[in-house]
Amino acid sequence: MYQVVGVRFKKAGKIYYFDPGDHPVEKDQFVIVETSRGIEYGKVVTPIKGVGEEDVVLPLKKVIRIATPEDKVQVEKNKAAAEKAYDICLEKIAEHGLEMKLVDVEYTFDRNKVIFYFTADGRVDFRELVKDLAAIFRTRIELRQIGVRDEAKMLGGIGPCGRILCCSSFLGDFEPVSIKMAKDQNLSLNPAKISGLCGRLMCCLKYENDQYESAIKELPDLGEETVTPLGAGRVVGLNILEKLIQVELKDTERVVEFTLDELMDHQSQDEALPSQAEGAPN
Repeated sequence: MYQVVGVRFKKAGKIYYFDPGDHPVEKDQFVIVETSRGIEYGKVVTPIKGVGEEDVVLPLKKVIRIATPEDKVQVEKNKAAAEKAYDICLEKIAEHGLEMKLVDVEYTFDRNKVIFYFTADGRVDFRELVKDLAAIFRTRIELRQIGVRDEAKMLGGIGPCGRILCCSSFLGDFEPVSIKMAKDQNLSLNPAKISGLCGRLMCCLKYENDQYESAIKELPDLGEETVTPLGAGRVVGLNILEKLIQVELKDTERVVEFTLDELMDHQSQDEALPSQAEGAPN
């Protein structure tokens, strides 16, 4: 077991584990840690806890110290410098005529590196751009190409539901989302209705998917023949979450709604009748 704390560097960013060492680190405190990018300033979102070796990436880096008010001032200065760097980079991109969209700029806490995030349809030859930026900022430059989902996470916005985007408010990681999830939930397959601001399938399709999958296994298929308390019929509609089944009765062609329990109970009673008849005396 390893004693770790979970640290997040952005509001809805991924949680990374660090060794707290001898520091009395508590939840919601800010700490200075060493990362692969350099020295960073992050917020403790998971208090000290024990985790197994399979849950951490070794070697585990340590918390350098608990952040001070001066560190917070440094973070604000870095944000202001990043805004200026953004404008400068936009000018240089235009000068070089590059087909790329600048999304965000970020300084590492120790100002040892400036990271420029951008999107593009394909590969971009930005070697000359990097040279220009390095000459201006006189520090290490990194240009990182990101996807449209990451762009939406960074920029934020309001989703079709009227709420702030999940990815920019609380989702730490993106999970795979498929069109099958929309089909299982009986949603319109119109891309405009099931896509988010990023143009990809909405992340929220994943939230209830497990419940839909388990419910679908219990329910009959559309068009399936079934026996109801009112007679034989054909399944013409399903309410998956409430487990309601609409059946068109053969004799009357009337559509009647039954619960799954009602159908299961009736079918089990029908199965029990032959055995009772076989056991009856002559």
